Amino acid sequence: MSNIYESAATTLGLFNSPCLTKVELRVACKGISDRDALSKPDPCGVLKMQSHGQWFEVDRTEVIRSSISPVFSKVFTVDYYFEEVQRLRFELHDISSNHNGLKEADFLGAMECTLGQVNARDGRVTAEELSGNDDYVELAFSAKKLDDKDFFSKSDPFLEIFRVNDDGTASLVHRTETIMNNLSPVWKSFKVSLNTLCSGDHERELKCTVWDWDSNGKHDFIGEFQTTFKEMKAAMDGKQIQWECINPKYQVKKKNYRNSGMVILTMCKIIKMHSFLDYIMGGCQIQFTVAIDFTASNGDPRNSCSLHYIHPYQPNEYLKAHFCHLSMSFFPSSIQVSHDFAVNFDEDNPECAGIQGVVEAYQNCLPKIQLYGPTNIAPIIQKVADSASEEMHTKEAMEYFILLILTDGVITDMADTREAIVHASHLPMSVIIVGIGNADFSDMQMLDGDDGILRSPKGEPVLRDIVQFVPFHNFKHASPAALAKSVLAEVPNQVVDYYNGKGIKPKCLSDFESSRAFSP
Repeated sequence: MSNIYESAATTLGLFNSPCLTKVELRVACKGISDRDALSKPDPCGVLKMQSHGQWFEVDRTEVIRSSISPVFSKVFTVDYYFEEVQRLRFELHDISSNHNGLKEADFLGAMECTLGQVNARDGRVTAEELSGNDDYVELAFSAKKLDDKDFFSKSDPFLEIFRVNDDGTASLVHRTETIMNNLSPVWKSFKVSLNTLCSGDHERELKCTVWDWDSNGKHDFIGEFQTTFKEMKAAMDGKQIQWECINPKYQVKKKNYRNSGMVILTMCKIIKMHSFLDYIMGGCQIQFTVAIDFTASNGDPRNSCSLHYIHPYQPNEYLKAHFCHLSMSFFPSSIQVSHDFAVNFDEDNPECAGIQGVVEAYQNCLPKIQLYGPTNIAPIIQKVADSASEEMHTKEAMEYFILLILTDGVITDMADTREAIVHASHLPMSVIIVGIGNADFSDMQMLDGDDGILRSPKGEPVLRDIVQFVPFHNFKHASPAALAKSVLAEVPNQVVDYYNGKGIKPKCLSDFESSRAFSP
C-alpha cells in the first residue's frame, strides 16, 4: 500500500484505532409522562456522544405516534473502545405531527451513562456485540386477506419482525410502514444487516407480527408466524414464500378458524458490504476542494478584528481550520471561493502543492481582492457536483468528492443551497462546513439535518446525509486532531454508503470478478 493510503488510514483511525468491536444499541421507553392532557406524546430518541467536552449527535430514532412506552426499531451502531470512557446521552423529544425537527419539539427527558455501563443496567437500553458478518439482506413483504379489525373501514396493517435471543427475549429488528385501509398490503422493501436480523445464525427463530394501526397507539393484533432466515433464503431463487398469519386466541375459540390472512415474502437478496479500505485499495481517489468565504462580513483583512487578519505571530481562524483539516488529511487540494474563482488566480490549474501551497495561495490573494457580499455557497456546491456527476456516470469507484467550506456564518442563497445539496446527495460527494467566528450558525445546523431531514424548496428530501457542520469555536482550545477527527470521522461511512447503495464494488474486486468470468 502506498504512503498516501497509509496516511489516510492513520488519519481516519482505520489501522491504529484501538476499537475492539462494534456494538448495537436498542432503545425502548416505559411510562413517559403525558404532558398533553388531550393526546399522548409522539416520542423520538436522540443518541449523543461526548467528545472533548462537547455533545455531538450520533443518530436518532424514528418517531412513534401516540405512545408512552415506545419500542424503537432504529438500531444504533457504535464503536466500543475498552480503554476509553465513552459517555452517552439519550434524549427523548415529543415531535408534533406538523414538524419533524427538534427545535419545535418538547423535550421529555434525558439519561446519561457510559457505553460500558449499558450492559450492566437493568434498563431500557440494551447493547449487543456484533459478529464479523457485515453483509446486508434486502427483504420485501406483502400480505393478503388479512382480518378486518375496523368497523367503518378496512384494517391499517403494519408488520414487525423480532429476533428471538438466546435467553428467550425478543429484539425488534424492523417495523414496516403502515398501509392504510388495505387488507392486502404491499410493504416497501427494506435492508437490514444479517447481524441485526439473526446474529449471523441463519437458523435463529424470527417472530413476525401483524398489527392494525390505531391513532391512539392501542394497535389491534391481527396475527403472527415464526420463521428463520434459512427458510427466507428460498425466496432468493425468485420464488415466493408465504406463511399463515395466526391469531392464537381465535385458533382456540373458533372451530372453523384457519388463519387471519397470509403473509408473503416476495424478495430476499443478500448484499455484500465492502469497507472504506476496500475502495481506497481498489484505487478510489478522494478529491478534496476547499471553499473560502471572502465576503465583507468577515471584516477588512487589514483590521486586526477581521477573521481574515494575518497576524505576524499567530494564524487566524481560517488558517487554523486549514491546518486542522489539511495537516491531518491526505487529499490533493484546490482552493476555490463561493463565487467560483481560484484563489491562486489560475483557473486552468487551481491545485496547490501541499499544505504550504494552500497557505501561500490564501495569504497571497488577500491583498489582491476586495471583500464583498452576498454570501452564496450554492455555486461552489454545484461546481463540485458537476465533477461528481461525471464520475457517477462511469459507474465505477474511481473518485469521491469532498467539499470543505470555511465560512463566517450567514448565507444569503439558502433556497438554492438546499436545492444544490439535495441534488448532490445523489452523487459521490460530501460537504463539510466549518463555521468561523461567533456568528449565527442556525442555517448551517439546518443544512446538517440536525433539525430534521433536509428538503429542497420543492419538498424533495436528501437521498442520504452528506453534510457535516462543525463550529470552529467549539474546538478553539482543543488539539488540531480533535477537530479533524470530528469532521473526517463520517467520511468513510459516507463513501461506503454511496458505493454500496449503488451496488458499485471496489474496482479491484470488479476487475477480478470480470477476469474470472471470462477466463477459459
